[in-house]
Amino acid sequence: MQLVIHAGAHCTDENRLVKCLIRNGEALGKIGVAAPKPSMYRKLLREASAAVPAGRASTDARDILLDAILEDEVATRVVLSNDNFFGVPTMAVSGGALYPHAVRKLERLQTLFAGDEMELFLSIRNPATFLPAVFERSKNKDFALFLEGSDPRTLFWSDLIGDIREALPDVPVTVWCNEDTPLIWSQIVRDISGLEPNHKIKGGYEILSSIMSKEGLQRFRGYLKDHPDMNEIQIRRVISAFLDKFAREEAIEEEVDLPGFDAALVAQLTEQYEDDLFAIQRIPGVEVILP
Repeated sequence: MQLVIHAGAHCTDENRLVKCLIRNGEALGKIGVAAPKPSMYRKLLREASAAVPAGRASTDARDILLDAILEDEVATRVVLSNDNFFGVPTMAVSGGALYPHAVRKLERLQTLFAGDEMELFLSIRNPATFLPAVFERSKNKDFALFLEGSDPRTLFWSDLIGDIREALPDVPVTVWCNEDTPLIWSQIVRDISGLEPNHKIKGGYEILSSIMSKEGLQRFRGYLKDHPDMNEIQIRRVISAFLDKFAREEAIEEEVDLPGFDAALVAQLTEQYEDDLFAIQRIPGVEVILP
């Protein structure tokens, strides 16, 4: 079985992927892809995973878990999504690293699903906006305590992904930038589902409705209707053009109001983030979805 883990990161997906997959559930089920509701597995998987290092997981734990998750559904590819797979927001930064418990969490899952083919999908985000956003989600009241002494300028997604690939070389990783999601949403959904590039999905342009004006969205859909033969690259160019003209500024602008997060630091983190993306693309076994 193919086990697909979508691990967030925090403050990127907001359960939109789960909702889109469930919306396409009937069509996915016909090709052996299951995307169960999170309520069916998040608590069960957390408990089963926690039992692995303590030796409490039985030899048939995997089958029992899947039976509970899938009920009567038969699937060869199962998609599980949880932005807390690597830890809750409070644990997102520690020891000078992003998600320092990620490798351990994934190793437990691999042990639990030994024999299955596991894949990891991860959306990353500019630390200049990610750190303030995940801090707001955490239970911390003090940003310095949240960072646990970590310097934001030394936190790199490439370090996290590199550690994952080194520890679990048999687990392919697919990464994309949260900032690019509106342009590549359809491909993200298809890749996670294991669908062909031209497979039609419901809600392929759903994210645009949250960042584009109503007028722009109507014109965009009209343009698609008038140009039915466009390929994926052409569609992305059209999306970009419409966003340039019809994006709602309040939906795409992000203000950072934290001690020490001045314009100079934000600019530095943004530049480092762009360089970090190139580093990620050079990691063997990692696929980066680009617009």
